[in-house]
Amino acid sequence: MRDKVLFGDCRETLGTLHAQITTGIAERPRMCVTSPPYYGLRDYGTATWVGGDPNCSHRRDSKVKPENCNTGHKNHDEMSGVGDAIYKSVCPKCGAIRQDSQIGLEQTPEDYVKEMVKVFRKVRDCLTEDGTLWLNIGDSYYNYRSDGNYPKQTVSKTRQDLPQSTPVRGNKLEGLKQKDLIGIPWMLAFALRADGWYLRQDIIWHKPNPMPESVKDRCTKAHEYIFLLSKSKKYYYDNEAIKEPAKDWGTRDRTKGKYHNPGSGLQPHSGLTKSYPKKNKRSVWSVTVKPYKGAHFATYPEQLVEPCILAGSEKGDIILDPFMGSGTTAMVAKKNSRSYIGCELREEYASLQTDRIMSIPAQLPL
Repeated sequence: MRDKVLFGDCRETLGTLHAQITTGIAERPRMCVTSPPYYGLRDYGTATWVGGDPNCSHRRDSKVKPENCNTGHKNHDEMSGVGDAIYKSVCPKCGAIRQDSQIGLEQTPEDYVKEMVKVFRKVRDCLTEDGTLWLNIGDSYYNYRSDGNYPKQTVSKTRQDLPQSTPVRGNKLEGLKQKDLIGIPWMLAFALRADGWYLRQDIIWHKPNPMPESVKDRCTKAHEYIFLLSKSKKYYYDNEAIKEPAKDWGTRDRTKGKYHNPGSGLQPHSGLTKSYPKKNKRSVWSVTVKPYKGAHFATYPEQLVEPCILAGSEKGDIILDPFMGSGTTAMVAKKNSRSYIGCELREEYASLQTDRIMSIPAQLPL
């Protein structure tokens, strides 16, 4: 089974994939590259309400008025309802109870990390023995309010960047103060290491064009993390595939100068008279954020995914993404003569994924 997306909760569909692998129906992916839902940042609208009034909106009513709208939208009517916040657990209007097992909306950061560990344990079970996981993850700030309602945790108010509903965290968490940076990326990285993954590297995704923030007591956040983890001590990694151009210093003869002592009996390093056109890729990647028209708000750049795929797989390998979203991983995989298997919660993304993947020119047979 190749080039297929399994729709549904990845905690279930990854189990299905593993069963197909063990029975020979599907092949093992060589690597996984993904960007999961961040903690408390987005509500993808999968919750259901039990009891109460079925006609109730279960929202705190607050509209964005045209005179207060600074989003740049000409049609302010489109922005009506942007300020609404869906109630977290119980609707005070009608008494309905909200039920949602969506990843990212857990009660505590620890609960979120536990769920993510479960997901990537299933991922590890599916990978080849020399497989790797490339995990893009961002952080969150803790912002408690006693009334259980929170402003949207996004720095953009454009319609493209806002989901229909917003998570709220009305539970006061032990050990966290208001405005604390939670440290989700490293909490997750350490938990995955404790669960058996080899934590090999932290890569900084530097964003030259970060989203503006209105904060005045800290710097504007302009980076996220990519963690490289491996299933085994020895794993596939193609260093040559992602080397960067080196600054051309020319060929220099360093057999002379103050650091060369002819009487010492030491020979000059052979590399000192060679010119190297390429160097190892560094661990800070500057990649511009480029929104994809028609994609959902969490699209991550193709240029961020490509070096992961080139380093972690060979042509013909299968790339796994348990949080497929708009299909960026699949598109980059096909572009580089790889196959893909994805999992996605929302089936309405299917047409978007197909459009993006079909936009890639057909590759020659391997």
